[in-house]
Amino acid sequence: MLRRTVLFVSDGTGITASALGKLLEHFPSTQFTQVRLPFTDTLDKIELAQSAIKRATDEDGGRPVVIMSLGNVDLRNKLKQANAYFIDLFNTFIDPLGLELDQKPLTGAGIAHSVMGSNYHERMEAINFTLGHDDGMTNSGLDEAQVILIGVSRCGKTPTSIYLAMQFGIKAANYPLIPEDFERGTLPEVLYKHIDKIFGLTIKAERLHSVRSERRPDSFYASLDNCRKEIATAEDLMRKNNITWADSTSRSIEELSAIILQKIRQPAK
Repeated sequence: MLRRTVLFVSDGTGITASALGKLLEHFPSTQFTQVRLPFTDTLDKIELAQSAIKRATDEDGGRPVVIMSLGNVDLRNKLKQANAYFIDLFNTFIDPLGLELDQKPLTGAGIAHSVMGSNYHERMEAINFTLGHDDGMTNSGLDEAQVILIGVSRCGKTPTSIYLAMQFGIKAANYPLIPEDFERGTLPEVLYKHIDKIFGLTIKAERLHSVRSERRPDSFYASLDNCRKEIATAEDLMRKNNITWADSTSRSIEELSAIILQKIRQPAK
């Protein structure tokens, strides 16, 4: 079994960064050693974190993964001088949103807690639920789901689910439609008891071909012909089961989330 170290580096408690640690469950062939470095808010502490990264590299024989939540740009850039694979919550979520809103985001430690207020724990619970129910990981607890996204592999289910959880506190599960479902001509059996919670995503074949080719080039999985067939069959399944769906090809996660929220928050007829 492969060994890799994951360091959670934060200028606060590290709770927000740690929530993404559940993504590691997608890689069962790797044994992860988790190291938490909260309150890393000075240059001296950044240097200690860099030393921890080097130590992990020497012990594992490969660079570690660093999931970081540091508001101070200088400390962020300093840490990134170390040799690691960085998942930066500010660069991924906060800074792009600030550019979109034409506003400078607040970056102090604990801002996430103060801004979210009493909804913080609700959102954290939603994030944990969503990460634990990503890609059909488990059927347990689907009664708690507020929405279940379905669609072919790589059509945008995971990022949309995580965005719904992080921004709106929505417990979102997602299931990929796979060749076995297409051959059988039905949705996964477990989904039928939750049919009223299902929302579908589709995508143009050319775009899907491009996305899949980045991951598995020159494979049958990524071939344009297979993409066309999977999409057509998936849409047929959704149509037969009266499932509303949206095309993710040219829509942002924000747009998709708004469409989904409008659907799931409609009053019952």
